[in-house]
Amino acid sequence: MNFSIESVNVSSEKGVQKRPLKIATLVADHGIEGDAHAGKWHRQVSFLALESINKMRDRAGDLEIKNGDFGENIITRGIDWRKVQVGGKISISDVLLEVTQIGKECHSGCAILDAVGECIMPTEGVFAKVIKGGIVSAEDSGHYGFG
Repeated sequence: MNFSIESVNVSSEKGVQKRPLKIATLVADHGIEGDAHAGKWHRQVSFLALESINKMRDRAGDLEIKNGDFGENIITRGIDWRKVQVGGKISISDVLLEVTQIGKECHSGCAILDAVGECIMPTEGVFAKVIKGGIVSAEDSGHYGFG
């Protein structure tokens, strides 16, 4: 499944919204350089589809939802992350990642959950570890598959 990158986002602290970057360096077995969630664990990089975010924007009423508000590192277009499997591979340019987890519980006090009554990260967020590092930027294209 092919997709494109809409936005790459990081934060220096956990539990806060992320901010967009023009380019990001992904480091093998670590994650995105400068991101609070980087480290030697299984959720180094998070993915969320723009289509899912737009669905929440439509439901949010007056609440503005910006890129990075769900804590997602990479926003994509053209892929339904609900259809991937743990162990699948994601390639973006020279970067290679492996899907390690699908979904996660939301943090308490989430403005989106409070306003809309639901969140997409528990069912539509995907987490991966970096197998081979490199540079990723918005408008790059990627591929998901096995092998």
